[in-house]
Amino acid sequence: MAETRVAVVGAGLGGLAAAIRLQAAGVPTTLFEARDLPGGRAYVYQEGGFTFDAGPTVITAPSCLDELFAVSGKRLSDFVELIPNRPFYRILWHDGTSFDYDGDPETLLAEVERLAPADREGFERFHGYSEQVYEKGYGELVAHPFLRLRDMIRVAPDLLRLRADRSVYRTVSRFVRDERLRQVLSFNSLLIGGHPFEASSIYTLIHFLERDEGVHFVRGGTGALVRAMADCFESLGGELRLATPVRRVRLEGDGGHRVCTDSSEERFDAVVSNADVLHTYARLYGEHPRARRRARRLERKQWSMSVFLVYFGTDRRYEGLAHHSVIFGPRYRPLLDEIFHGKRLPRDFSLYLHAPTVSDPSLAPPGCASFYALSPVPHLGNAPVDWTREAPAYADRILASLERLLPDLRRHVVVQRTFTPDDFASELAAHHGSAFSLAPILRQSAWFRPHNRDPAIPGLYLVGAGTHPGAGVPGVVNSAKATVSLVLEDIGRARA
Repeated sequence: MAETRVAVVGAGLGGLAAAIRLQAAGVPTTLFEARDLPGGRAYVYQEGGFTFDAGPTVITAPSCLDELFAVSGKRLSDFVELIPNRPFYRILWHDGTSFDYDGDPETLLAEVERLAPADREGFERFHGYSEQVYEKGYGELVAHPFLRLRDMIRVAPDLLRLRADRSVYRTVSRFVRDERLRQVLSFNSLLIGGHPFEASSIYTLIHFLERDEGVHFVRGGTGALVRAMADCFESLGGELRLATPVRRVRLEGDGGHRVCTDSSEERFDAVVSNADVLHTYARLYGEHPRARRRARRLERKQWSMSVFLVYFGTDRRYEGLAHHSVIFGPRYRPLLDEIFHGKRLPRDFSLYLHAPTVSDPSLAPPGCASFYALSPVPHLGNAPVDWTREAPAYADRILASLERLLPDLRRHVVVQRTFTPDDFASELAAHHGSAFSLAPILRQSAWFRPHNRDPAIPGLYLVGAGTHPGAGVPGVVNSAKATVSLVLEDIGRARA
């Protein structure tokens, strides 16, 4: 009997995790990646001695990474070092107020009492609620595929009890009254592409997840984790093909999948796609009528916002910074509404500032510092901004605003580059240039999200932000666990 062979399309974190699990289970796996390096959104740029992680920088739930490497008979700690971040985030408002969101309970309560003393008791109750949501939403459901409606019905009582129909912000507001503290406890949903006023309250579990397992940074950057995962996969005998974009996949009469690149056509028994979910159906499988129908349905879904990134290196260090800073502009909900539903680029912005050399000075030349600033912006389907024209001025506005925190910043920038929604669309094939795939609202979560195993095309599986459970490092790594369990089940292998 011929050995089952699987192709994984896309070497993002989800694709790498799926490939590792498959290869560790003894399934010969070939991993195709269009770009010259693995990582997907976790790509790495290097220029002038500076190293910039392109996307994910916050590592939470390291236990899912520990488990991934353990499946392959290895230890994560043998490949990378995780550096705990203290504080997790520094929150800054335009009026000069600050809040250190920390993992130490006493330190965090002291910050709550300093910012909003009347909300201490409510904050502690919110923490208890978040723990309940975590135990149900993460502990029990995150790595289990939802393939049938009865899977959703089975968990519906728990979701109703936890009021998953409410938004993150509305839920937080039941516990605390201070508007600044409400922002502190609701912004986390933005890390997975969710509007705090629309994303399901199930995502309040992020608060407990971070406090339970911490917030970390990988020494050498997230790119070091990507390289470790790629090395792990290849050490198991897997084949990684870089700079090899898959153009289409043809279904054969015997159930095979013919994967077509610019230089070859090769038959596989199954395909796990880590590509953008709409790209998977509209382009890769676009010759199949069922795939075209699914693509049309996906086009009508609500997609997450995009982001604008400016990477910059400075010829000096800045003292007293946190590794992760969230800098709120003067507006919260009105700005978020414009980002998620507006038809033009908002006039103001809020920022996430990543300062990796706070934790790892090796990411810049001696005496220098590397940064990136991320501004959430509308996706191209809502606001067709001409980013070729807009990007230079928008980047300069961001750098100018940061001079309150980083004095004379623009005089000290020696390396700079940007990544726009256009780049998400062209380099990552992301629909509308969305940064996080489908928006994490209740009607697009669990069973309502594209399934880990396609119900109409045998042998097609999905992994990554577009399927269950969703975006974020824990989300895509756990999607690989859910998806590969189905592949192994379908081919009659014991689960890895």
